[in-house]
Amino acid sequence: MAAKKILNTTLMNNENEPNLLDHEYDGIRELDNKLPRWWVWLFYGTIIFAGIYLLNYHTHWGKGELMAAEYQHEMKFGDAIKTAAMKKFESTIATLQPSKDQVEIARGHDIFTKFCAPCHRADAGGLVGPNLCDEYWIHGSNFSDNIMTIWNGVPAKGMVTWKSSLKPAEVYAVGSYIYTLRGTHPANPKPPENQAPVKTGPSEFE
Repeated sequence: MAAKKILNTTLMNNENEPNLLDHEYDGIRELDNKLPRWWVWLFYGTIIFAGIYLLNYHTHWGKGELMAAEYQHEMKFGDAIKTAAMKKFESTIATLQPSKDQVEIARGHDIFTKFCAPCHRADAGGLVGPNLCDEYWIHGSNFSDNIMTIWNGVPAKGMVTWKSSLKPAEVYAVGSYIYTLRGTHPANPKPPENQAPVKTGPSEFE
């Protein structure tokens, strides 16, 4: 009762208050309080921004790209960078030497285990693919030959073209790891596949 009496007294005292609206609901009268000016201008700003956005991105007057077009633009830019990097790597393959960095070789081992072992076995003794540990090489015994074989693959024999999946640094790392396997003797290796043996002498496997 006391609260209702205070409410009624307050309403009576504000009968001539211009900010009070005429309608009433459940004993409550609404106060028409003006919004802060900063809020009003912020609201107007969003309307202006929406108009500019519409003209820039959804009409022929603007130059903005929608997400799909921007994605295509960025993909072309990324492809150009990738192509340049691949061409640069290909131009240096003939001069590459295997890495002796143990971190790099360990990285190559991880890549080999993940991508190469299913065809060459985890010990590189050969399964679907040839034995990578003996002195018989189908596509050349030089380190650069190995890198080129990994890079371009051998599609006719089912070997993936790894340049479409691996980065140049990854191909170099796995090639360096495979080089360390030369002269090792895995158990039950796959026999030579009519390749000519390497004529480079023992130093090739050191």
